Amino acid sequence: MKSVTYILLSVFILATSLHCNAEKNKENKQTPKPETQVQKAKEITITAVGDIMMGTNYPDASSMPPRDAYLLKPVTEALKKGDIIFGNLEGPVLDSGGNPKSCNDPSTCYVFRQPEYFVQELKDAGFNMFSIANNHVGDLGEPGRVNTSKVLKEHHLRFAGQTTCPWDTLRVKGLLIGLTAFAPNKGCLDINDEQEIRKVVKKLDGFCDIVIVSFHGGAEGQSHTHVPRKHEMFLGQDRGDVHAFARQAIDAGADIVLGHGPHITRAIDVYKGRFIAYSMGNFCTYEKFNIKGISGMAPIFELHISSNGEFMDGKVIPTRQFDRGGPVIDEHNSVIEEIIRLTKEDIPEVDLQFNDRSFTIQSKKQ
Repeated sequence: MKSVTYILLSVFILATSLHCNAEKNKENKQTPKPETQVQKAKEITITAVGDIMMGTNYPDASSMPPRDAYLLKPVTEALKKGDIIFGNLEGPVLDSGGNPKSCNDPSTCYVFRQPEYFVQELKDAGFNMFSIANNHVGDLGEPGRVNTSKVLKEHHLRFAGQTTCPWDTLRVKGLLIGLTAFAPNKGCLDINDEQEIRKVVKKLDGFCDIVIVSFHGGAEGQSHTHVPRKHEMFLGQDRGDVHAFARQAIDAGADIVLGHGPHITRAIDVYKGRFIAYSMGNFCTYEKFNIKGISGMAPIFELHISSNGEFMDGKVIPTRQFDRGGPVIDEHNSVIEEIIRLTKEDIPEVDLQFNDRSFTIQSKKQ
């Protein structure tokens, strides 16, 4: 019976991925070219950031930046250092309409609707991979989910995390990079389903050179900066055990685990030579988000990864948000100090060494 279930899940994953991005399926079906024709790079650079919500036009335009405000301009040069540029797209892409979710408590429930022109701005800044596994992508119901996928595909951007598009791939420097993402929310791959985690990640690992796994998990806010190594409950929802999730994903074949959801920066980690970020904070979150204190600082991670997925070294470009603006480079390196402190307290079994903004991290047990 288990073998039948596995076959059905594999068929489901293949079928739904066709909706996500047909181009990658052509790549996977091609006869591999001789190694002399397709030379794989020995390493790639992955640039990763956390939450992105550049303004919402719901219920009106009062929470939108000016049309000519290019919020990402101050950090575009840093972003483009990556071959893969990844972020969490926090909310649906839709110019108007949709089926807004009902909010019983407006102080803890928000509805986001990001206009389509933002996607071109994200592409211009270099982004080529997104997680859409989070608690806001369904804010406008099915019309929002469908249009988000449509617009991202029109801009040739890779994305994953919904049950309709569980994974995606992108070929960079001869290496096939796979992406999948999980969250505890309706329509997303379930962060609390260990069997689903293993099967989806293992499948990607079967044909990709490097597998990126993203998650939206952990409790939210400044009182939840620590990784508790247990399931975190927030507003009555089980937001997962992110420490265990990261290890489950890497055991199944993940090479990098990138977290978001708490809206603050958390510790970093390494397991079996694979890099983990437990939360990358609020990167570009115009209006609607608390960006005071530690909620307004976030890293741009520049990760150097070998062709077999092993973490080599990295760099943190520290950013801050102020008032009604986008991220800017923080010359005070505030988020780096936060990462060092939290990693020392929460993940003492790793050796994290910073030299200015560059860092190495490895298990002390090695």
